[in-house]
Amino acid sequence: MKLNVVRRIDDRVPLRRALVSVSDKTNLEVLARGLLEACPAIVFYSTGGTHAALAEVLGAAAREHLVAVSDYTGQPEMQGGLVKTLDFKIYLGLLSETYNAAHEADLARCGAVRFDLVVVNLYPFVQTVGRLDCTPEMARGHIDIGGPCMVRAAAKNYIRVACLTDPADYEDFLKETVRGKGTVSFAVRFRLAQKAFQHVAEYDRAIADYLARLNSAEVARGYAWAQEGGRDA
Repeated sequence: MKLNVVRRIDDRVPLRRALVSVSDKTNLEVLARGLLEACPAIVFYSTGGTHAALAEVLGAAAREHLVAVSDYTGQPEMQGGLVKTLDFKIYLGLLSETYNAAHEADLARCGAVRFDLVVVNLYPFVQTVGRLDCTPEMARGHIDIGGPCMVRAAAKNYIRVACLTDPADYEDFLKETVRGKGTVSFAVRFRLAQKAFQHVAEYDRAIADYLARLNSAEVARGYAWAQEGGRDA
């Protein structure tokens, strides 16, 4: 496999499209309204409960500034929300490089758009396993798949994409967009990428540590076997 070597990038990138999917909706309304004020043409793409929250925050503006990911991809969410954003069009928009003719052709071929900003925080796994009534099945259900994938893709493409994973960063990020007249600098994108990869690493470490504490035979007792078999793991 031949890896791309990017040599030409932009310092400041205008925010035109944001992919938003958050478990923790703290200050989401502040971020959305602030971004719309700083970037009047921005469009938010979102899923599930985040889409509903943004629709309420944006009000009448949602007609022009909010798109459901399922409408964009043409695929409804999998039952239980297991698959919402794992779609080729999504990752074209996250990983495409600015001055790459082949990527431009892929975007045009698929009717895809570039995402300039990803706002994602993950299912509350650590909080869930910290509950006294947490079962392995409850913990399993709170292992986020799409969230870490989006964060990794956006952070990898820091040459063009900003990735917000912590609501505590929203205020400073909005100040950056105001200073930049709707754009975000390379320095900010890179700093956010550093934090994003640290966030995902800690999340995966927490899952690995939790599973390492469990015994498979004890976990199996929480399930009814659909076929004859044993629980002798």
